[in-house]
This record gives sequence, C-alpha cells and structure tokens, in this order.
Amino acid sequence: MKNLLILSVHLLLICNLIKAQPWVQNDAVFNPSGIPSLPFSQPRLADADSDGDFDLIIGSIDELPLFFENTGNNELPAFEQGANYFSVVEPLDAEMGVCIDIDGDGDPDFISGGFTGLNLYLNIGTPQFPEFEKSPGFFDGLNVGQNPVPDFTDIDNDGDPDMVTGFSESGLVKIYLNSGNMYNAEFSEGNTYEIADVGLYAYPVFCDIDQDDDQDLLVGRDGHGFKFYRNTGDENNALWQADETAFEGLGGETYWNSPTLSDLTGDGKPDLIFGTASGPLNYFVQSGTPENPVWTENTSLFGGVMDAGGASNPCFFDFDNDGDFDLFTGSQMGDIKFYENTGTISGPAWEENNAYFTSLKHSIYSAVAIGDVNGDSLADAIVGDLSGNLYYHRNTGIGFEFENTFFQGISMGGWSAPCLEDMDDDGDLDIVAGGENGVLHYIENQGNAQAPDWLEIAGYFGGIDVGTNCVPALVDIDYDGDFDVVCGDLWGDLFCYINNAGEWIENTEILDGITGEQNTTPAFADLDNDGDPDLSLGQYNGTFSYFRNQYLVTGLDEKMITEADLDAEIFPNPFKDKLCVSINLNNPALVEINILNACGKVLMHQNHEPVPEGRRIIQFETASLPNGFYFIQIITRKKSTIYKAVKF
Repeated sequence: MKNLLILSVHLLLICNLIKAQPWVQNDAVFNPSGIPSLPFSQPRLADADSDGDFDLIIGSIDELPLFFENTGNNELPAFEQGANYFSVVEPLDAEMGVCIDIDGDGDPDFISGGFTGLNLYLNIGTPQFPEFEKSPGFFDGLNVGQNPVPDFTDIDNDGDPDMVTGFSESGLVKIYLNSGNMYNAEFSEGNTYEIADVGLYAYPVFCDIDQDDDQDLLVGRDGHGFKFYRNTGDENNALWQADETAFEGLGGETYWNSPTLSDLTGDGKPDLIFGTASGPLNYFVQSGTPENPVWTENTSLFGGVMDAGGASNPCFFDFDNDGDFDLFTGSQMGDIKFYENTGTISGPAWEENNAYFTSLKHSIYSAVAIGDVNGDSLADAIVGDLSGNLYYHRNTGIGFEFENTFFQGISMGGWSAPCLEDMDDDGDLDIVAGGENGVLHYIENQGNAQAPDWLEIAGYFGGIDVGTNCVPALVDIDYDGDFDVVCGDLWGDLFCYINNAGEWIENTEILDGITGEQNTTPAFADLDNDGDPDLSLGQYNGTFSYFRNQYLVTGLDEKMITEADLDAEIFPNPFKDKLCVSINLNNPALVEINILNACGKVLMHQNHEPVPEGRRIIQFETASLPNGFYFIQIITRKKSTIYKAVKF
C-alpha cells in the first residue's frame, strides 16, 4: 500500500539530528477554488444527486470521500462542498469510490475501494437525497486485494453494468463481466479477463474518447503519465489496443495520477480531471477532435493563483477555531489580508475575507503576527510595516483596538516583521522580529499572559545577521522541544539556525535546495496534518509557495536500525483510536513492537513475544496518542524494520 510508507533501514540515525528533509514543492495548495488538495487524491465525477449535472467525489488516503455539489451546470461547472453523504462509510472501506446504479432502481449507489477491498453501499434514500447503507458480502469471492480501484460501464451492451478494477500491489487491470442483470448484478472470478499490467497501483476509468459508441479505457498509475487502451472492437465485443498518443504529455510532472473523464463543457467531448500524490486536481479540456484529441489546461476551476497584491508575508493561525490553519499575510500596500481555510485539516482551501482586519493597516509593506497576548481567548495582532515599528491591536470580539502604550522606543530600523511565540516557556507570548538591517530582535514579555509588558533583550540571537530584509519564522525543526529560527532575506535565501541550549548554530543542510524569490518570507505550519512542519514562502510578487515536508527522519538510535526483510502491514493508516500491526512469519520467532515519536522516544511497547508461523495481528489502543506521525518499529531476531504511520 502506498500509504504504508516504508522508511529506509540503511540510514544511520542519531537522536535529535535530522538526516533527511525531503521538501516537495506544491504551490497549487494556495488556490482559491475551494477544492482541497488532499494527499493521493482520487476524483470521480457522477450525478450523485440526480439533478442532471456532474458532481465531484474526491477520495484520498486521509479521510472518507468528500462530496462536492455542482452548483453550476454541465457547460459551466462550479463545485462547492455539499452534504456529508459518505459519513456512514467505514474508514477502512473507502480510499475512493464511484457512484453507479448497481441494482437498477433509478438512484445512484456507492461502490468503494479501500483497505478491505470492494464494498457496496446501497442508496436507501432517493435519487435527489441519497442515503447509503452497507450491503455486506456483495463482492465476496473476488480476489481484488487491498485498495482496488473500480469503475463501471456496460462493456458488452447487454444492459447491465460491468466492472473494471485496478489492482494496487500488482498494477493489473482486469475486466469483470456482469453475469447477472441490471437489477441483480453478479461478479465472479470465472467471468473475467485481464487487459494489462501498468506497473503498480492501477487507476482505471472508462471513457469513449473517440466517440465511436464503445468504451475506451484510461489508466493512471504510480509513475508519471497515463496508459490508454483504445477499444478497437465494437459496443458488443471489446478489443483493447494500447495507444501512446491520445494522452501523450499529460501527467508527466506528477505521479500517482488518478483520472476521471466527463464532458464538463457541453461540447460532447469528455474532459479530463486527475488527482495526484501531492493532492491538487488537474483539469484539461478536450479542445481537439474525437480522432485527434488536444488537451488544454484549465487552472480556474480547481486552482488559480492566490495573490496578496505584492510583498506577501504569511502567518498561520486557527483564527476561527475550527481545527485547521487559516492564513494571514501582510502586503505591499499595507493591508492585512485574511484567507479562511474552508478545506480540511489535511487539505486546505482558501476564501479571502478581509473585513474584520481593515483597521490593522498602518503603512506600506506590512507584516503581521497573530496570537492571544492578553489571555482573553481572542486572537490579537502585532503588526509591522515599512517604518520598522511594531503595533499592538487588541481583539475586542467585534474588531481590533490599537493600543499605543506598547513598544515605545523599540524599532527594527525599517520594514519590521514580527513573530509571536513563548520563547522562554513562561506561559506568555514573546516577540521575535526581523528588520531591514538583517538583524534579529528578541522582545520578551516580562508581564504575563493577561497583561503583556514587552522589553527588548539585546544580544539574545548573538551575531545573527542575514544581510538585509530579515523575516523570521519560528519552528522546532529538529524536534528537540525548543524553537529554532528560519530567516528569509532580500535575495530569496533561507537561513536556518538551530537552538542549542541558547546558542544559535547555523545549519545549511535542512533547507538545502530551497530558494525563494525576492524578499522571501518563510512560515511553518502542518498543512497536510501528517505531524511535521511544512514550509510556506511569501515573496515580493505577492504569491505564495508551499513545500511539503514529506517526512522527518529523526530520533532513532543507530543500534535500533539494521537491515531486515519482514512481511508486515500497518493499518489503518492514517489511524485514530486503534493501530494494528499484521505480521506474517515463515517460521516462529520472538517479535518486539515499539511505537516511537519523531525523536525516537518509545511511547508504546509490546514485549518480545513468541509469534507462531503464519499471520498474526497485534493491536494497540492509541486514543491517548496526540495527532502526528509515528515510527512503528518491528524487531525480530535482532533485526529491525521501521514503518511510518500517521494519526489524525
């Protein structure tokens, strides 16, 4: 399974030292479309509410499939998150799913592919207001493995839906012909045939790309691009021929591409939407002919560029207390802009709403830090600008009130950029600020959490000087329990300083290879909810860049890691209150299992226990663990294998 991310066991790891930090750029996270960017996204189009247009269903590895209603039409679609139709679906049943009327009663049913294989959820509601109920055992007898990907159409023109299935572990694409009828579908291994093996993790969908009244087949996979199989037979007898040209060049820069096709422009030609490992949906309109398709990218439906209007300066804070990070930014004209996260905790989508924050403007080239600095459970604002001064705005609950009694005599000398964190661990918020001269300033709250009283402490950051236009971000990037600092500068460089017992040591490896544009302004927040800090950059042109932190390799003692081959699975992954470890042994063995945090601390432990030959499942009660990512260490015969798991 792709979501069982096996970390290399050849690494020599020392506690509190980061040895790998794979940042993957994905700027599409900052899109204004309202469609979240979910890891390993799998979009499917269907008229789920029977109103005559195509709605959108998005599956992913992070949560149950989401439903987005088409509030436009089939010539000009617009998608908004709709009813929670799939709340009754069991989490292990559905990494993705499709809607099809499998029982011929005129309403859409839901067929899912997930860890438990294929599952049917019958619609016991109405065509307009679906309500799903699991129908156990419908796909019993099919050897589809874990996380199969189904799609349906009448491939042999006999009036009932047939099924194609992509296999996750083998990449096999297989047709299951319906042995029943439109009212009583029946699928069996005895009425199948194979089309191809595309590598690993096949994602097939039917489509009549050449409009010859028979169904062709497009297949995504774990690698780049697609495999396309043209039906050169007829509507009664399919004959599949590989065609390398029809989708040539698409998905070449993404992987784990999972497609769906439907006519979204009303011109009679199927258009293409596909999800990716990194999450954003890609949309291409078919602007050629059925015989010679031409694909034109459309970035407005699911993407676009979020632009603060120059000099973006991001700050993340859950302002509306809904459990996900919202985005604040300064701007060239001095306005403080607010983008509410209308997506999910693991897949952000943004909606600009600045009305509450208009009073925060002072001068041009603004920056902002957000936090509750007076203990009233309302998020206040510290604002910097071109003057180099700092301004405290208290949140009254109906707006912000400027209090000018603070920061007298404190100035950054030009273009002040503040951060708020409890640097001295005394329960109140301190300020770290950069300025035009490239130097960092520490302004300690010597009052308390209810009555702040800030005083600049000289020399706190030693000789840190990044040259010019220093913008800091605070993050525990080495997972040792204290704040480190990352600074941007005028030229797009990033500087990382590790806090080593109050001594600031520059580290040139952690962010190696990442550069920004003019006036790079960094900020950290876990936008994909996998337990590690992701990096966002603002820049002079007003846009934002996002670098997903794929994983942090930290905290495991060298003696714990030795090369081993072990047939094991971790599920569910992501997990919540329970985590299961499935082990398959060729011979009986003593097995030890540890659940570790990012620094290698053992949080849960299963003693060495004799495990017999064959498969054994060991379950951990994990409700007490906080959300984040964990290492699962399985030790047998003095060897160790490490798996990564995520709790959300």
